[in-house]
Amino acid sequence: MSAYWIGHVLVTNEEAYSKYASLATIAITAHGGVFLARGGRYEQLEGNDRSRNGLARFPSLEAAHDCYYGDQYQEALKFAKNAAERDLVIVEGVS
Repeated sequence: MSAYWIGHVLVTNEEAYSKYASLATIAITAHGGVFLARGGRYEQLEGNDRSRNGLARFPSLEAAHDCYYGDQYQEALKFAKNAAERDLVIVEGVS
């Protein structure tokens, strides 16, 4: 069953976050992840407004989990620390 990363981000350091995004894309793709939405237009309906929103589909919850905790993504994540306010969750899809 597919699983999704849902991220909401407010970037505070564009240069550092750009490095994160480049490296994270490689890690996500390596784990079978595909972006379905990434930084496009949006309408905030409830909760905290974060100007970047992303949705990535993975083949399974395990693949999404392994991507996040894998060495490649953890290396990318170093560039996101102190460069953004982020919320990220993994959600399993329905069958």
